[in-house]
Amino acid sequence: MNSAVLFNIARFILLLAVQVVVFNNINFFGFLNPYPYVLFLLLYPVNGNKFGLLVAAFFLGIVMDMFCNSGGVHAAASVTLAYLRPTFFKFSFGVSYEYQTIKINDRLTPERFSFILISVVTHHFILFILEAFRFNFFWSILLRTICSTLFTIIICIIIIYIFKPNRR
Repeated sequence: MNSAVLFNIARFILLLAVQVVVFNNINFFGFLNPYPYVLFLLLYPVNGNKFGLLVAAFFLGIVMDMFCNSGGVHAAASVTLAYLRPTFFKFSFGVSYEYQTIKINDRLTPERFSFILISVVTHHFILFILEAFRFNFFWSILLRTICSTLFTIIICIIIIYIFKPNRR
């Protein structure tokens, strides 16, 4: 096993543990919940195994569902995000994605921010719409998506800058 695989396994376990222990207990005003565990899916290597990402996304989501008693909504949202991730890369980075020269955990640029924003909005919207499972709660779903997305993005950017790799 090479160091990249071990690093991704450690990132998986660490983000999941922090999500379960700390962030699952945060619930501001009844609709503001941060979900920075999606950072694992965002920081997964661009040239990494696509099937491995889908499997990891499923396990990440299903473990979250077990801890949250949410019946599979996290798994569905995580797998959807993992599946749509290449499309979001192409939209945000254009030609740079084709050459696989992208690193999300470098300094924040408009392209990186747009990728993080689109990914988190998609994940949260799917998560909350499956959680409510009724369209007459549309405004509540939209409010929870917007507020939780902003909170999650702020936390993800802070985590990226805290654990930013050193330049050599």
